[in-house]
Amino acid sequence: MSAIYILWLRELKRYSRSRAQIFASLGSPLLYLIAFGFGLGPVFQKAGQGSYLQFVAPGVIGMSVLFASIFSGIGLLWDRQFGFLKETLVAPVPRLHIMIGRTFGGATTAILQGLLVLIVCLFAGFRPAHIATLPLVALFMVLISVVFAALGTAIGSQLQNMQGFQLIMNFLVMPIFFLSGALFPLTGLPKALAVATRIDPLTYGIDGLRGAFIETAHFSMATDIAVLAVTACVFLMLGARAFAKIQI
Repeated sequence: MSAIYILWLRELKRYSRSRAQIFASLGSPLLYLIAFGFGLGPVFQKAGQGSYLQFVAPGVIGMSVLFASIFSGIGLLWDRQFGFLKETLVAPVPRLHIMIGRTFGGATTAILQGLLVLIVCLFAGFRPAHIATLPLVALFMVLISVVFAALGTAIGSQLQNMQGFQLIMNFLVMPIFFLSGALFPLTGLPKALAVATRIDPLTYGIDGLRGAFIETAHFSMATDIAVLAVTACVFLMLGARAFAKIQI
């Protein structure tokens, strides 16, 4: 358990020292929030759907958690390149503990990133329906971050260079985000698109955040939590299996 704590703490220290990276990572959420939240607001309101800023803010928060958590797998490649991973793997601790520590560390930094974006959304005019639902918001942020941090670790364990990771992430992350319903309602979609959104695990995270924030959910809260929890377990097992086979 000490190995899990040490690696978790190391990921937090790495995040706290990268101040430039923290501010840079706010760029995309701010762009989506301003360009879509205010740009498409009048259209959304004319369609009788209310404030688009209220609708899109949970999606932007979920997007920031997604990007931060899944790209935490890049740290695995950096550690492999600079030799820290080799020093870690030769330590007398199970590789499962190492993988869990790294994954939870990446998930924690993703949650912190999501909280920063939430603060920005509040300044932009976003208003949650009830303060009492914030613990539920935190639960969904934790589940999203664990799901995609584990996925990032699983993919990072299979790759040898940064170029391959960037290629797979760009091919994988953007469809996950755009098919999640972060930018559009899930009602009235074409059948093929509706099926794609239901396969996407981020859909249930965004839906849960939206339900907790503004009480507008497409699925039930129990369904969102159950799907995310099962997906997190599956990705953690896949990540542990991939990490156990790493060759240095």
